[in-house]
Amino acid sequence: MPQRDFYIDRLRSVMTALVILHHTAITYGGSGGWFWREFETSGAPSSTLLTLFCATNQAYFMGFFFLLAGFFTPGSLERKGFALFLSDRLLRLGLPLLAFILILGPATAALVTYARGDGFWPTILSLYQHQRIINGPLWFAQALLIFSIGYCAWRAAFGNALTAPQRTPTRLPSSLSWLLGALGVAAVSMAVRQFIPVGENIFGIQLAYFPGYIFLFAAGIAAWRHDWLRQLTWKQARPWVINLAIAWPCLPVGILIARAVAGQGKSNFGGGFSWTAILYALWEPFVAWGMICIWLLLFRERMNQPSAFWDWLNRRAYAVYIIHPFFLVGIALLLHGWVAPALIKFVITGSLTILTCWLVSDPLVRMPGLRRIV
Repeated sequence: MPQRDFYIDRLRSVMTALVILHHTAITYGGSGGWFWREFETSGAPSSTLLTLFCATNQAYFMGFFFLLAGFFTPGSLERKGFALFLSDRLLRLGLPLLAFILILGPATAALVTYARGDGFWPTILSLYQHQRIINGPLWFAQALLIFSIGYCAWRAAFGNALTAPQRTPTRLPSSLSWLLGALGVAAVSMAVRQFIPVGENIFGIQLAYFPGYIFLFAAGIAAWRHDWLRQLTWKQARPWVINLAIAWPCLPVGILIARAVAGQGKSNFGGGFSWTAILYALWEPFVAWGMICIWLLLFRERMNQPSAFWDWLNRRAYAVYIIHPFFLVGIALLLHGWVAPALIKFVITGSLTILTCWLVSDPLVRMPGLRRIV
């Protein structure tokens, strides 16, 4: 368990920083939805590079968060019991979600309207009057709360008693099993995207990506129960690293072909039965499995020693995740008048936001009332 605390907590901190860079990339021309976009997605080289960065992140990093969350879920439930576990989830997930909906989300949207000359407080008032709900990146807390409740219901109905020993180490599933899992996730994603394409929100959640999230959350639970993370080796990961190397170029090549055939922005990668939609649905799990294996193995081997600096970063990562939209949008708006290439602004704005958010989170995690939540 000390190994888990060292390298898994560090992975969550790195993924949090990557979330900030992901939203910074959207700000400066990458594909995706965000509060403020200085550059729209286009065929410019910088926009294409940032879009590929966003697509690669989207393929695995939120699924990776769900896998790590699933890894900690059964042990926490068995230690605390149903009532205490669910009350803890409501405190740690529900309250930040509510705070973002009521305060941080409207404030971040109001920063944008203020910069456009439409006023800050009128936007806040309008959002409240129209009962507009903005959950932003806290959709993750919303989804994880639903997953946690679902897991509790499953354990209560079909699982073993919480007092029974639950950890039974077994061999990792074969490469064929993971291949079937990847194909299954792609097939279910395609089915979902016939009705809810990528980019369409249902209660603030993009259900088009949820087949992969559910699979990886369940994989995280199984990884805890059967001690898979400790057993993972480079030999076992090699097929997925090779698949990653083969699969990743397929998307940029597909984008170039689609632009040549249909024109910029005319191809549908997010839904339907077009070849582009099939390519994207297959591409995601093949990239995800490889990226997750690489991150896990690298950090387990090289980032698994005590470090006061990493402990400081890890303790503040959740608070950083919660507050980063407000500071990212604020910093991007402050730098809006600076004329510079999109990639330069991406690097500077992303770096400043990461530094600012971790520094601001430091007093937050020290406050008696907040430290139990964040």
